[in-house]
Amino acid sequence: MEKKLRWYFCFFFLALFSQSCSSYAPERKTVVLRTSAGSAVPVSVELALTPEEQQNGFMNRRKIPDGTGMLFVFKNDQILNFWMKNTPTPLSIAYIDANGKIRDIFAMQPYSLAPVTSTVSVRYALEVPQGWFKKSGISIGDMLELNF
Repeated sequence: MEKKLRWYFCFFFLALFSQSCSSYAPERKTVVLRTSAGSAVPVSVELALTPEEQQNGFMNRRKIPDGTGMLFVFKNDQILNFWMKNTPTPLSIAYIDANGKIRDIFAMQPYSLAPVTSTVSVRYALEVPQGWFKKSGISIGDMLELNF
């Protein structure tokens, strides 16, 4: 009986340990950016909805493939400040208003603690690998389709 009890506890703790070590799987969506010329540019994004997800962002990520990003969704319009603390990958950030219009695009440097501030109150921020917006033909004034 004691041997069975030991095995039970071993399996119980193994199951508990494996759950606690499972990696975080953020919600993913494909969103569309629409250029002023009418082209639709899809990007696969992780959604950062909670304060914890927003605080962590792309910290400690060494590889962010082209065509992917992180969309930060806030409840209210506000001036946003982002930085690159513990973020080794160079990023570009677009600040987007509540109507989906891109208001700013900035390049951000790895590990920089300097704030990158939106010029107006916005609702969303989209981080992608640095240079992706330009390479994809996305610029200020283009639109994020708000279908999520």
